[in-house]
Amino acid sequence: MITTHYLKPTNAFFRFLLVGLMNTFVGLLSIFLLLHVVGLSYWLSTFLGNSIGATVSYVLNRRFTFGSKTSFARSIPLFIAVIFSCYFLSFSISKLAAEFLFTTHTNEVAVLLGTGLYTITNYLGQKHIVFS
Repeated sequence: MITTHYLKPTNAFFRFLLVGLMNTFVGLLSIFLLLHVVGLSYWLSTFLGNSIGATVSYVLNRRFTFGSKTSFARSIPLFIAVIFSCYFLSFSISKLAAEFLFTTHTNEVAVLLGTGLYTITNYLGQKHIVFS
């Protein structure tokens, strides 16, 4: 069965999901702290929070998820390009969608929608571009 294959602990997608849970938790926690405790703007909070999560992502995905031996000189610039592309695409679309669909809590809804979209686009970019 397809789900059995993708949920095996040896499957890269399963490992990516585990890493994703960790970096998403770290990133979201950072975003909401920066947004509500520190009082930074939506864009600065999501940018900094995702940068923190991205660092966790790179380290864990390079070894644990993809077992990549790609050089740092090659993989780090690609990783950054994929992260930036996914970030701007995901959080721009989610911000527009939240503002169109909701009248209150648009920043919070946009963060949650953007996180889901970011996770999907990031996996595809990491697998096919950075650590291939």
